[in-house]
Amino acid sequence: MGRMMCKPSPGLFITGTDTEVGKTYVAALIARSLCAAGHRVGVYKPAASGCREVEGDLVSGDALRLWEAAGRPGELDRVSPQRFRAPLAPHLAAREEGRELDPDLLRTGIEYWRARSDIVLVEGAGGLMSPLGEEEYVADLAYDLGFPLVVVARNSLGTINHTLQTLIAAATFRDGLPIAGIVLNNPGPPGGDPSTASNRRELAARAVPPILAEVAWQAEGFDAEVDWLALVGS
Repeated sequence: MGRMMCKPSPGLFITGTDTEVGKTYVAALIARSLCAAGHRVGVYKPAASGCREVEGDLVSGDALRLWEAAGRPGELDRVSPQRFRAPLAPHLAAREEGRELDPDLLRTGIEYWRARSDIVLVEGAGGLMSPLGEEEYVADLAYDLGFPLVVVARNSLGTINHTLQTLIAAATFRDGLPIAGIVLNNPGPPGGDPSTASNRRELAARAVPPILAEVAWQAEGFDAEVDWLALVGS
């Protein structure tokens, strides 16, 4: 499947070096920042697993957080149109329910947000090489949507290797995925992991894409002002 032929609206694709690195937390901070600057923000999580049932409907906690951070635009159901109960890769979670993940809807579901937003934030499931089917990965979806990547990295021991591997995967996937930069997210309070003091410096010295900002533990903003809208042309 090739890149979408329609004129792309501005957007960023938020991915991570692994699962549970803070993608939703960072994406929500970006959404709030853009809203505060007066932009209409669309939020899209193409598929969500590990959802909970509320009054007969499956609700994705991640989709809800993104939607609220963006000021509750449009319809919540449109944030993540494919939702599943099991905390597995989306195509496996779908099979647990006797369903199939719809690869076309993964891509066309964003059109709802393109029509009503100045910028669309897309949050992928897991990392770039997390599967979305037997023969495709999150990277395939990122490639087809064409948005620059914001790579969320966990500030902990091992992040240098994980982050550099993610950047290599992005650079070598098909003819390359554009990368806007890296956001370093602190998963816990300071202390206990001595690598947190040097990870940012080491990544900055070894990675080609810039470190855009860092997020302190439970912070409500970034440690530096970032023009997120300007990054859509990266």
